[in-house]
Order: sequence, then structure tokens, then C-alpha cells
Amino acid sequence: MAALKIVYIGGGSSRGAGTIASILEHGDEFNGSQIVIQDVNPERLHAVQTIGTKIARSKGLDIEITSTTDRRAALSDADAVLSSFRPGNFAARALDERIPLKHGVIGQETQGPGGFFMALRSIHIYEEIIHDLEEVAPGSILFNYTNPVNIVSQAVTRFTDRKIWSMCEGPIVFPHTVLNAAGLDSARANVVMAGVNHNCWSTEHTYDGEDLMPLLDEAWQARKNDPTLAQHEKRMLQLAVTMRSVPADYFQYYYFREEVLRELQGARTTRAEDLLAALPGYWEHYEEQAQAEVPSLDPTRSRGGIHELELAIDVMSAYYNDTPARLPVNLPNIGGALPGFDEDVVVEMWCTVDGTGVTPLPQKPLPHAVRGIVQQLAEYQYLAAEAAWKGTRADGIRALAANPMVPTLRVAEELYDEMAYAHRAYLPERLLN
Repeated sequence: MAALKIVYIGGGSSRGAGTIASILEHGDEFNGSQIVIQDVNPERLHAVQTIGTKIARSKGLDIEITSTTDRRAALSDADAVLSSFRPGNFAARALDERIPLKHGVIGQETQGPGGFFMALRSIHIYEEIIHDLEEVAPGSILFNYTNPVNIVSQAVTRFTDRKIWSMCEGPIVFPHTVLNAAGLDSARANVVMAGVNHNCWSTEHTYDGEDLMPLLDEAWQARKNDPTLAQHEKRMLQLAVTMRSVPADYFQYYYFREEVLRELQGARTTRAEDLLAALPGYWEHYEEQAQAEVPSLDPTRSRGGIHELELAIDVMSAYYNDTPARLPVNLPNIGGALPGFDEDVVVEMWCTVDGTGVTPLPQKPLPHAVRGIVQQLAEYQYLAAEAAWKGTRADGIRALAANPMVPTLRVAEELYDEMAYAHRAYLPERLLN
């Protein structure tokens, strides 16, 4: 078992309690470790720390859990840094979702202009984190869940020497949407996806060892007029059949753009506004469980139950315990592991994780029908990371104009200026001029 100092940046979020519970579900793999939970909100930290301490005690684990608002002190001598924070919280995300809609553009957390401005805010904080790590924990590894994970990783790997492995469950969960729509059993399918984060496609897809596509064709013919099939599942099934590849759910924003835009413009609330309304209930539950002798997180009253950031924990355990595992990771395309993408572009692909690190498995190229849009998103990712790390307003507008969700240069300019002003408290001065 690996005895580590694990620092969890952003541990006072609504996902914090679930993440700590998830680590402790793997407690035997980390016995003897110290976990430091860091956040800017001391009130939230107390509840998360208390829940974690009581769970660890109930499981008989030798894991010490502390908390602090002092990030630099928390990072001192860290081995593993688990990062999952959101500058501006859900109020900032609500702006990311609302403002683009005024300009006839989809507002979304990680895609388009919303994702771009989340990247600017996240990377601004990451510059400070990297500076602290260089001074107080130069040997540490970043296990990143801060969104957009691809742009954050692109900036850190391109402009620093810091080792960062970014995770997202997308390649694991995205196939379920299409398989559910087709009435197929996910356990009998093997779908291998690659691309850039939230924008990957299948390069292999079998069912009981045979090609999946004929089964999807049959399902589409049987269900394309089925009123009981959810609209999102219907879109993803049609997209898979048309492009001959299983898509990430987020491709609805590109291939069904006008439909989705109308739906979002017609909705009374955005996703972030719904989460803001739910937050008091989450924290009421966490405070209740902090008072319980043995806390138990209810998935219906918390964000994710005990399975938050679990992929990062799996990667951490496989590496530090040298227990080989096959897992999806976002990292630079060194050696051209994923054909069709530059070597310094961060891509998402299945890898072997063990005591030597993260090694990409042999990758098949993306199908020609879908390769172009992923390459375009990868180029946008590259420009967005550069703008966030060292750019100016001009760099930001250039990156935003390269995003396929933004229709014209004029819209890019208008969106940039309005959103930069709205988020000015979380951005460096160089991006405002």
C-alpha cells in the first residue's frame, strides 16, 4: 500500500464529501497516508473533513485527514495533488451558460465560449499552484479534474515541466448512451474511444466480439420514430449510425447545434442555475452526516454519492502501488500515439498505468468522417491554452474565433468582451486589454 501525502485542492466543493468518501472506499490502498483538504471556504471544509475523519475511523483506516484554507501550506511536501476547483463557483458557470445565449451561441460548461472562459479562470489559478509546487513540492504529481481538463493540461504541459495527468470518465460512460438507446447490454460491448476531452469517438466498437454498427443500424430503423426514446439518446444513436463511430455526448452541441440552442434559449433555467438551487440541500445533507456517528452519503441528496473523482483515485492507486490498470488519461501525444495529432497536443486515450507512469496503448486513427472536427477542436484547445497562460485580449479573441461553436469573428469579439468583463475578478489584467 502507498503511504502518501495527498492534497485535495477544491475539497470544499459540493463534490468534496463524495470525493473523500471515494478515496476512503479505496482506503486499504492508501493506508498510512495523510490527506489535506484545501479550499477557500473554511465553513465547507469543516463538514467535509468531519465526514472523512468519521468514515476513516469506522473503517479502521490509518489515514489522517486535515483541512486548511492555506494552499501553499497544504502543498508543502505533497506527493499527489488532486485538483478539482471552479473559480467563481456556479455563479460563474451560470454566466458562462447565459451570456452566449444572448449572442445566438450555445452556453455550456466546457464547450464553446463558456468552456473557454472557464479555462481562462482555471489556468489563472493553476499558474499560482505551479509556482507554489516548484518551491514546496517539486516532486509532486498533479492528478487533475479541474475543467476543462484538456485545456488545463495543454497549458501546464506546454509551458511548464510539471507532470500532470488529467482524467475524465467520458470514454467509460459515453458508450452507454448509444447502447442504451439501442437496447443493448453495455457489459457485452467493447468500445474504445479517443480524441480530445469531451470530444472523443470510437476507434473500435464490438458487441459479443462482432462489429457493433449493424446492431445500431437495426436499432435506429426500429426506434427513430419511437416517442419513448429520449431526445438526447435519439440524437446520439443517429450520430453513431451516420458517422459509423460512437460519439461523446458533447457532440450534440456541434451536430445538432440549432436544435440544442433553441432548447437552451427556451428553458427557464440553465444547468448551473439548477445546481445553485440544489446546493443548500446538498450542504444540509453533508451537515447532517457530519453529525452522524458513521456518515453515509445519499446519492439523491449529494453530488455523486461515494463515487466522485474515482478515476483519478484509480490512476493514483495504480501508479503509487504499481498495480497495472487500463484507464483513460489525458496527456500529450508524445510519439504520435494517436495518429493525426501533433505530439505536443493533449489527447484523451486509453493507457496502461503502473509504477512506471502512464503509457498510451496502441491507438487506431480516428475515422476520416469525424477526424476533422476533433482536429479543429484540438487546434482551438492549443490556442486557448496559450491565451490563458500568457496571452492578451487579441490572443483570446483569436482562440475563441477558432472554436467551431462560434460562427463569426464579430460574434467572437462581442462575446469575448462581454464575458471578460463579467469574469474580470477572476482574470489577469493582460486578458482585459
